Amino acid sequence: MTTVALKPATMAQALTRALRDAMAADPSVHVLGEDVGALGGVFRVTDGLAAEFGEDRCTDTPLAEAGILGTAVGMAMYGLRPVVEMQFDAFAYPAFEQLISHVARMRNRTRGRMPLPITVRVPYGGGIGGVEHHSDSSEAYYMATPGLHVVTPATVADAYGLLRAAIASDDPVVLLEPKRLYWSKDTWNPEDPQPVEPIGRAVVRRPGRSATLITYGPSVPVCLEAAEAARAEGWDLEVVDLRSLVPFDDETVCASVRRTGRAVVVHESGSFGGPGGEIAARVTERCFHHLEAPVLRVAGFDLPYPPPMLERHHLPGVDRILDAVARLQWEAEN
Repeated sequence: MTTVALKPATMAQALTRALRDAMAADPSVHVLGEDVGALGGVFRVTDGLAAEFGEDRCTDTPLAEAGILGTAVGMAMYGLRPVVEMQFDAFAYPAFEQLISHVARMRNRTRGRMPLPITVRVPYGGGIGGVEHHSDSSEAYYMATPGLHVVTPATVADAYGLLRAAIASDDPVVLLEPKRLYWSKDTWNPEDPQPVEPIGRAVVRRPGRSATLITYGPSVPVCLEAAEAARAEGWDLEVVDLRSLVPFDDETVCASVRRTGRAVVVHESGSFGGPGGEIAARVTERCFHHLEAPVLRVAGFDLPYPPPMLERHHLPGVDRILDAVARLQWEAEN
């Protein structure tokens, strides 16, 4: 038996492999977006696909996001599986009308007769020194739109698995790709990439007993770093990576919080009206009698994304997470 050695791979490479494997396995899979063809995408995630599969299946489009997604709607209605790249998070806003009025509603509008298997890839979040419209965390908009699935990877393996699962889904999926993790590396076997659990399952990245950090996407590595730093304070923090924001895995999240009795939700999106409010409410409703303290949030500030020199203050960091953990009413145990 031949043993294939695991090699370091980046999240961008895993996403490229997922697209290539999906296109090779199914001729109905088409990629379209700005600069996805000859350039290979601004983050090179579509690198080589146009040369391998032709420009008819990896297609450069005009700078017209509503037109790109509207075209994908028509393609899906005729039996194709389009994968749309929205070049940067806030560039997708002009396409919201197509997303909300058509993509998210078509299955319900046709009483189940016409699903739309569209994958919308959205590079999102900060940490790369991008300016406004290049670093938004817009997940709350997608989460609040019934009819969409919303997923986001934090690891190389999940990037591959979630993208394959999104393309295979008969329902529209928004795949939020953390830009600052595109070049993160992990040992991964590109010769035998493994699928992930079905969309809708969270995972415990680090077990702990003192409190639960509930997070996703770009904030997962930050929370793992905070959990290690917390050991010096005597706190043993559990880290739950949601992976899927819609559907939401209440089972895994609530099982963790019931074990630890305390929880902090961490994300880059703004706090007011953000994902943390929904998550804190769900945890409180389901785990109230197990909680030793209110569920707290550590989030981006409620303002337009700041210039690069200030983003380190805007993004949730280890110190802000540990400050929140310190406010979890530990005196109740003393």
